[in-house]
Amino acid sequence: MLKIDCYLSITCASEEALRRNIEEALRMERLEAALDMRRIDEKEAGRLGLRGSPSIFINGVEVQPVSQPGFT
Repeated sequence: MLKIDCYLSITCASEEALRRNIEEALRMERLEAALDMRRIDEKEAGRLGLRGSPSIFINGVEVQPVSQPGFT
């Protein structure tokens, strides 16, 4: 089973749309995944080395963002 981890800044407004898009993509591909959505602050983002919000990892591999500076 896939594991999808999404990290979002406290102020990121894309959580609902992101969840819908991921769930729709999983349905279309007939895949199952454990989806974890986490709201984190800049300090935690820095500790994790995240580069943007949302930051998305599939099975531990970062797939989003692609070379975007900062965590906002």
